[in-house]
Amino acid sequence: MSNMSSQDEELSAVTYIPSSKQIATITIDRAARRNAVNPVTARNLYTAFLKFENDATQKICVFHGANGTFCAGADLQELAKMGSTQEPHFGPVSDRSIGPMGPSRLQIKKPVICAVSGYAVAGGLELSLVGDMRIVEEDAVFGVFCRRFGVPLIDGGTVRLQAIVGLGRAMDMILTGRAVSAQEALSMGLANRVVPKGKAVEEAMKIAEMLVKFPQLCMNKDRESCYFATYQAQSLEDALRYEFDKGQEVIIKESIDGARRFAGGHGRSGKL
Repeated sequence: MSNMSSQDEELSAVTYIPSSKQIATITIDRAARRNAVNPVTARNLYTAFLKFENDATQKICVFHGANGTFCAGADLQELAKMGSTQEPHFGPVSDRSIGPMGPSRLQIKKPVICAVSGYAVAGGLELSLVGDMRIVEEDAVFGVFCRRFGVPLIDGGTVRLQAIVGLGRAMDMILTGRAVSAQEALSMGLANRVVPKGKAVEEAMKIAEMLVKFPQLCMNKDRESCYFATYQAQSLEDALRYEFDKGQEVIIKESIDGARRFAGGHGRSGKL
């Protein structure tokens, strides 16, 4: 970090803000570049997500871009200036290492809700896939726009996108590089909610406030089991075994108390 130029500092803005509600926010703010990510921004995003993971006071994270845009991808203007001898800020994939866009190689250890406004394209699309959910404004646009410039998806796009929307839809987006609207994203499962313009962060915070109220061990073990089944399980039996083993940890620590609360009348009539 000591080698950053003052120009790099001006071109990078990432904030991590914990809150008393146990809901952290991570924000990209590079208005002049539509929140495109340069090496300094990538490092700062990576550091911000590690801070969230390691901050025991924060349970949920809302990740968004400032100024009406989520992220326009990698900063190709800076990439164009790179010399062949310039050392990149990332290396091969290894043990949760930093990726070109920063946190893209991490499976974040606690829930992340992405609030998507404006463009979430190329590497910005890949960053949105790091979240567990995407709350999307009605005029937002997703797309593999890097297709037209010969820039590959190396931040998890070919891995996470197909897991979320299915191989056929992923191939459509990846091969054509076309723009995908908020409503189409909702229909394919890429978006979880579509909200009016300017309301994505507000809606993401409402969902986060609901999640904070749930027993956290149970919620996080179920979340962990879903990701294991998607990316790591070797068979159906392997996935079911993992689910059962993680569930056993929860029953003693949270489920019995929860059953007692239910027996006492809490949560009747479908109320959360």
